[in-house]
Amino acid sequence: MADSPLDLTLDAAQLTAQLVDFPSESGNEKPLADAIETALRALPHLTVDRYGNNVVARTDLGRSQRVILAGHIDTVPIAGNVPSRLDGDGVLWGCGTCDMKAGVAVQLRIAATVPAPNRDLTLVFYDNEEVAADLNGLKHVAEAHPEWLRGDFAVLLEPSDGQVEGGCQGTLRVLLKTKGERAHSARGWMGSNAIHAAAPILARLASYQPRHPVIDGLEYREGLNAVRISGGVAGNVIPDECVVTVNFRYAPDRTEQEAIAHVREVFADCGVTDFVVDDHSPGALPGLSHPAAAAFVEAVGGTPQPKYGWTDVSRFSALGIPAVNYGPGNPHLAHRRDERVETAKIVAGEERLRAWLTA
Repeated sequence: MADSPLDLTLDAAQLTAQLVDFPSESGNEKPLADAIETALRALPHLTVDRYGNNVVARTDLGRSQRVILAGHIDTVPIAGNVPSRLDGDGVLWGCGTCDMKAGVAVQLRIAATVPAPNRDLTLVFYDNEEVAADLNGLKHVAEAHPEWLRGDFAVLLEPSDGQVEGGCQGTLRVLLKTKGERAHSARGWMGSNAIHAAAPILARLASYQPRHPVIDGLEYREGLNAVRISGGVAGNVIPDECVVTVNFRYAPDRTEQEAIAHVREVFADCGVTDFVVDDHSPGALPGLSHPAAAAFVEAVGGTPQPKYGWTDVSRFSALGIPAVNYGPGNPHLAHRRDERVETAKIVAGEERLRAWLTA
């Protein structure tokens, strides 16, 4: 199946299945990027550009407003859940069904079936979203070809269960290190145990009370959690170093600098000997009061929700482009072995976007 061309005449649910059957784990997106580029170049109303494994297609109709529809084409590692499988209840199963090949299928269907939208349209398909921020394809396009991403409003088709999700929280990962002194474990009093020295860090995490700030009517939920602990040399050696990896998910009313300062303050008296920022992506304010965002919410309906996870809405916000998350699929099912999406929600998402772009 992965060697077959994409068929943009399929409905959005069938096209999702075809996309899932193109394995495209992060770092291995080239075959799918090739297929997307080929399919889009066959559409005469689009100008198509490519940078690495990132494909950007645009209309140029001289409309007063330009809208960006964006989605990543990579998935987390396959867990025995490819090829896709459609059950009798209209549920499509497989890696990437929810996050986010259903959204990519909607993008492709809009590209194929809306040749003269009421707003000029830019469609962005990019790689390496599910891994470290410095590999992100949208980041690379923004740096190398910012003119490709000019627009007035952006919709990121991340799974949001068919609801508009405003903004996104920032994510900060830090390494908190403690030091000790090696010794034979039979004479532990002659050394200093770095793992034991990490106990105040864990106690502080266990007692931490996160904020739930309300921004533009949306309640965000911060979280500070240990996600990894490493240390130890051998079964008979007192460890001289321990590293606690902490992830801070913070509301978009904090800046990157404020987030780092907050985490430093939390652990200031916990015996941390080294504080290393390992990865950091800022949040994005909801921006739902922007006229383009308000018009989109009115067109697709529903009650906007906050986005707790990080998405590339943040990158569009940094470019000065208001953006929202809106896509088929329940985000709670992303990255699971039993990842799945209701086909009816894929079709509904396509229909609502088409109505917005053709009204």
